[in-house]
Amino acid sequence: MYRTPTIKFDRGTLILHPPPQGKAWVDYATWDDRVEKFRVRAIDYRPLVESLKTAKIDFVDKAKEFAPLELIPSFEMPPYPHQEAALKAWKQGGRNGVVILPTASGKTYLAQLAMQATPRSTLVVVPTLDLMHQWYAHLNAAFPDVEVGLLGGGSRDKTPILVATYDSATIHAEAIGNKYALLVFDECHHLPTDFYRVIAEYAIAPYRLGLTATPNRSDGRHSDLDYLIGPTVFSKTPEELAGAALADHKIVQIMVKLSQQEREEYNKLMTIRNDFLKQANIKLGGVNGWKNFVISSARSTAGRRAMLAHRQAKEIALGTDGKLRTLANLLAQHFPERTLIFTADNATVYRISHDFLIPAITHQTPVKERHEVLSKFRTGEYKTLVASHVLNEGVDVPDARVAIILSGTGSEREYIQRLGRVLRRGSDKNKLAILYEVVTENTTEEQTSRRRRGGIRRHKSPKYKDKKQEKSEVQQLEIVKPAPNYGINNPAAQRAAEPGAKYGNEKQNDAKESVKSQDQEQEKTEIEPLKNIQPEQIYEINNPATQRAAESGVKYGNEKQNDENNPENVSGIKTDEKLSENYDHDIDIEDFF
Repeated sequence: MYRTPTIKFDRGTLILHPPPQGKAWVDYATWDDRVEKFRVRAIDYRPLVESLKTAKIDFVDKAKEFAPLELIPSFEMPPYPHQEAALKAWKQGGRNGVVILPTASGKTYLAQLAMQATPRSTLVVVPTLDLMHQWYAHLNAAFPDVEVGLLGGGSRDKTPILVATYDSATIHAEAIGNKYALLVFDECHHLPTDFYRVIAEYAIAPYRLGLTATPNRSDGRHSDLDYLIGPTVFSKTPEELAGAALADHKIVQIMVKLSQQEREEYNKLMTIRNDFLKQANIKLGGVNGWKNFVISSARSTAGRRAMLAHRQAKEIALGTDGKLRTLANLLAQHFPERTLIFTADNATVYRISHDFLIPAITHQTPVKERHEVLSKFRTGEYKTLVASHVLNEGVDVPDARVAIILSGTGSEREYIQRLGRVLRRGSDKNKLAILYEVVTENTTEEQTSRRRRGGIRRHKSPKYKDKKQEKSEVQQLEIVKPAPNYGINNPAAQRAAEPGAKYGNEKQNDAKESVKSQDQEQEKTEIEPLKNIQPEQIYEINNPATQRAAESGVKYGNEKQNDENNPENVSGIKTDEKLSENYDHDIDIEDFF
């Protein structure tokens, strides 16, 4: 007697029993001798269901515990053109994919629009407690009729809309994997780690949205986002949004010289380090150069002396008195503009705070004091703020016009995030943001600067002179624009992407990732343009050749052919007209999960 197959969720996996007829499900299933049943990875839930429906196989779905929601927003703002285009591209990709937008371009509001377009129970995953509270406040204000909960920081709510940290979502991944239909990954570049990736792998969520300004990872694992979330469906750079969603901006690099005494000491220390590296046959520019240096430094007295010399030379380059004189001049030049100062270490933060009487924020700053400092900076009572890594990501920093990078790592992500801190337009539609990068000439800091600037071509400003700088004009660097994933013309808009002020829940950011050595080279992988995505009916009979996501790198059938109706369009680049044409063919989620 034939029994109807049943799909059940079991601690981050699916159990399919009894086996269905046909072969549509075989590619997803693995026999489990322990329970004598077939198991399917939870992340393969959607392609499995699609395959069974396409093959007209009856089954009982006991896996999903998510349900439709009635999401009526309490406030709505006209979206920017880039937000509308990003939402359309995401929907055309089967509501699975990554959207790359710079800081302050309205990613949170874009997620709200995606939730309204996909009214199902939703899990939002964020990297820090501070961001968790910001999202909670935003979603509570946006959807007052729906219960919003928290998972993390001592909270363990069970609500239709849940905001969780990556850590807490990972710990509870087996328990919550079947309760949410839509997953929103904020700062999704954190996801492809051995620890965090189970959030996506143990979830059956058929809809997934990744948000980030800096997708690339130094370990190359950003390519795993195609499998965990979906391919990149939309991407814009700060330069492409300048003047519309973001403020116009200039980037100025200022070169400073070491004093004669600092130069002599620096050269002496570098000689000690380089002699050891030559003797040990270690090249810091190699793949494992820094790793080998660290290992060798722990095995001999000469190695420890070389490592100490390296650190002391770095301290001289990063903290030279010439940088502080330059800082004093820049602060005087731009007073009373609100200014953010970034450094690579807390010692320099406290030194600047002491010498210039400027409030400082580090990971050691108590939460209440951090709230007070940021609140006074927002109101204008404090004009200047100095920090190391805690303001790079995960903190809602009030509007500022000037950013000064005195030192930092070689991370391109950190550089873009610091630039993003001054790109929010706020109430000033004619705002011109300025980013100064102060670099010590003829030191290893020049190489660090080149790495973090990535696609931005470096032009040195004239040698900085304290008296003449006030009269000199700000020099703008030439920006090399990468080819966009979608050739969408974004007309200028006069609307605000997000409210200028957030909700004051600024907590500390985890600075561990930012402490990577300046000598570790960061991999830079360009995002390949997507093939032209032709939407298809998901659950209809006319859905032939369902693509499977069993192998890593393929997600939910997003490898599609170019538009057959337009043989001239073989570039894989979408246009505004093509998006508009295909928009009516978006899937109807009411016929769906």
